[in-house]
Amino acid sequence: MTIRLHATGLAKSFTLHTQGGTVLPVFDGIELAINAGECVCLHGPSGAGKSTLLRSLYANYKPDAGEILVDHHGRMTDILKAEPWEVVEIRRRSIGYVSQFLRVIPRVATLDVVTEPGIANGMAVDLAQAAAKTLLDRLRIPERLWSLAPATFSGGEQQRVNIARGFIVDYPIMLLDEPTASLDAQNRATVIELINEAKAKGSAIAGIFHDAEVRDAVADRLFEVAPTTLQAA
Repeated sequence: MTIRLHATGLAKSFTLHTQGGTVLPVFDGIELAINAGECVCLHGPSGAGKSTLLRSLYANYKPDAGEILVDHHGRMTDILKAEPWEVVEIRRRSIGYVSQFLRVIPRVATLDVVTEPGIANGMAVDLAQAAAKTLLDRLRIPERLWSLAPATFSGGEQQRVNIARGFIVDYPIMLLDEPTASLDAQNRATVIELINEAKAKGSAIAGIFHDAEVRDAVADRLFEVAPTTLQAA
């Protein structure tokens, strides 16, 4: 099996400077390897640190210790030791991230929002647009909305645009933070299809799925994230 993501010895805490320097440990000693074609569900109670771990794997948060090796151009690269420009390149080429909220430049049309990652990864404009249209259609975003900016859309519509944007590129690694949280049953089923298609293409996926039906349909195994006790500095 080809390991696409390998995190070892990860530890993360937050210091609350406005509360007397209280240290809030989140996790410690995380060991996680994800193979190509595998979906691992980060599992545990609310507040256990699942989203913090997911953001750490994307280098949005910098862990206090450990390393995160990611498959980038066929070579395992520690994203935590990479230069800022390298992190940007790794995210552009090797790690897709679907958060719970759509964050894009205001007034950019929905079709362009979804197309952009494809073009940035070398897809021809016409092919990227065709792929974006297919994804938007599969996720039931009406064509009349494609020319509009998604800022005015409902929460569920914005989430579907976010998902389309995340799946337009066949990333070696995908990180999914509750991608179906705002979706109805039909669109949940479509997202399940997209995740399983990405697995079939060899993507290594780490995700948070609070919906048991979705979790059972896509996860190959669970990775327990246990809450850490609060300590004073």
